[in-house]
Amino acid sequence: MNHFQYIDGILHAEGVSIPALAEKVGTPFYCYSTATLERHYKVYASAFDGLDATVCYAIKANSNQAVLKTLAKLGAGADVVSVGEMRRALRAGVAPDKVIFSGVGKADAEMREALDADIAQINVESIPELEELNRVAIDMGKKARIAIRINPHVDAKTHEKIATGKAENKFGIDWTRAIEVYRMAAAMEGIGVTGIAMHIGSQLTALAPFREAFTRLSGLVEKLRDEGIIIRNLDLGGGLGIAYQGETPPLPDAYGQMVRETVGHLGCHITLEPGRLIAGNAGVMISRVMYIKDGEAKRFVILDAAMNDLIRPTLYNAYHEIIPVDEQGEKDKEALVDVVGPVCETGDTFGKDRKLPDNLQPGDLVAVMSAGAYGAVMSSTYNTRALTPEVLVKDDAYAIIRPRQSIDELIGLDRIPEWLD
Repeated sequence: MNHFQYIDGILHAEGVSIPALAEKVGTPFYCYSTATLERHYKVYASAFDGLDATVCYAIKANSNQAVLKTLAKLGAGADVVSVGEMRRALRAGVAPDKVIFSGVGKADAEMREALDADIAQINVESIPELEELNRVAIDMGKKARIAIRINPHVDAKTHEKIATGKAENKFGIDWTRAIEVYRMAAAMEGIGVTGIAMHIGSQLTALAPFREAFTRLSGLVEKLRDEGIIIRNLDLGGGLGIAYQGETPPLPDAYGQMVRETVGHLGCHITLEPGRLIAGNAGVMISRVMYIKDGEAKRFVILDAAMNDLIRPTLYNAYHEIIPVDEQGEKDKEALVDVVGPVCETGDTFGKDRKLPDNLQPGDLVAVMSAGAYGAVMSSTYNTRALTPEVLVKDDAYAIIRPRQSIDELIGLDRIPEWLD
């Protein structure tokens, strides 16, 4: 569910008219709904009522400070994968004891800053990283609280670029070596073993891969306890998908019940790391039609947004619903079109063979739906296109939460060496 609906034939974000926003902000822009963010978080968190659980929002999905603060006020923690994301979380009001630092390549400086901040846990993903963290912690006179991320060899049945739990993926330590590596960690002076972590991928639309992975995780916890290594925290990652194109992912309640059935008996604190599920359907990208081009084989709707603004269709062949901001009537004719951007790449395409109003004209607005996750955070300045602004609405109010970057500001980031002056 989201709070983007037609009111009197015009698309609104909660109580705010999208055309009115476009006049104020210009296009393209991202628009997020506070009500949707809050509802998705509350529905997800309530699925784990009765469990000792913390929901740590995966900041990589959408890291705008206003989004983070909205969720922090509801009690959300943060799953971070860089020192930059950690700073964002802390500045947005996330408590350090609710911050989990994941990722396969943490630098020495990142480890030091995480230890100084006294965050809840660092998830270690390789033996070299474990050894380096031990060295850093000893040098600082600290003991690093860690979980080791285990790769369970489970196929998440998702896109190959967002699968993380198979043997050929770069993430985590092979589950068959888990006990060996935990023994090593337990003997290290600068390491305090507190948990075990797992994340098998993103945009999963079935519970079976989760169940297989968590069952394997449960068995590992029991074996580690038999070794005298006490596991108190289970980091189950995220990955539960959303509906982009008619998918029917499991509801959070069903996911929560599966968690209870597979690991609930272990008596561990459970960390969950949803990202897309919270932010995905809470955002849209609004763009204006520049041209309608009738080619020999196709009609092209050329937008003022491009692949640098939303790269998911190019990067993952991802589907995003595209709708007109002015509601289409039942008797209005439709045309089959390719929706594209102005960047000089064939891949600069948002959707092929999409049905849009036959009378769509230059200047009309369209909304690219389900763009709240992995949209603005993955945007770039390719073709010297300035970063797209972001807007947050709440009821009938709105705020620009990332201003539009000017082209002069973008170019001004360059530095000319003195020998060229």
